[in-house]
Amino acid sequence: MTQQKTLFPLHAPILVPISGTEDKYPVSRIFCVGRNYEAHAKEMGVAVDREAPFYFTKAADTYVPSGSTVQYPPGTSNYHYEMELVLAIGRDAFQVEEAEALEYVYGYACGLDMTRRDLQLAAREQRRPWDLGKDFEQSAVMSEIVPVSQCGHLSTGAIELRVNGQTKQSSDLSLLIHAVPALIAHLSGYYHLKAGDLIYTGTPEGVGPVVSGDHIQGSISGLGDIELKVA
Repeated sequence: MTQQKTLFPLHAPILVPISGTEDKYPVSRIFCVGRNYEAHAKEMGVAVDREAPFYFTKAADTYVPSGSTVQYPPGTSNYHYEMELVLAIGRDAFQVEEAEALEYVYGYACGLDMTRRDLQLAAREQRRPWDLGKDFEQSAVMSEIVPVSQCGHLSTGAIELRVNGQTKQSSDLSLLIHAVPALIAHLSGYYHLKAGDLIYTGTPEGVGPVVSGDHIQGSISGLGDIELKVA
């Protein structure tokens, strides 16, 4: 019997460190929530939509661990940070009720949704998808995942970001328009969520550009820190 061969080498799985253990969390999909803080929606010049969340995605291999140095991305002259709470799904979730949604969370992490803002806004003006502005190499930065058993469920707490030591974003998780349970309930109505899926829950106001040489540091109360340098 002839042994089948792949046309090219398979990529290694995307693995995120888990706090307090040698285990790794294998990433399947990355969902991102848009405009989930009222003040951020206003600074982006759009109306706040409280009816239902909306999403865009990033490929799993856009993941970059906290502490990395990344290259300034091609095709943009307006490269932005967005500090976010990330939740990691821990088991299969489909058509989940909001009251039960937290049972499906494995843990939480700090995240940076790095954005080519000029490309995103150009696409928005033409009513086109945001892929070029959002889904690009090294654009999904994450700290290690802290299991719920260590940090509990986060519904309040400071979320902050600094660039070169200067505070740029300072808000509270309680100001999320759609909180974690609502996001899981809504998204699981459209997808069969599974362990390995990540959800970036949205960024507060204060987003802005960075340039080569900048040092980004963020934190979420009760969760930890995240760090990124731009080469």
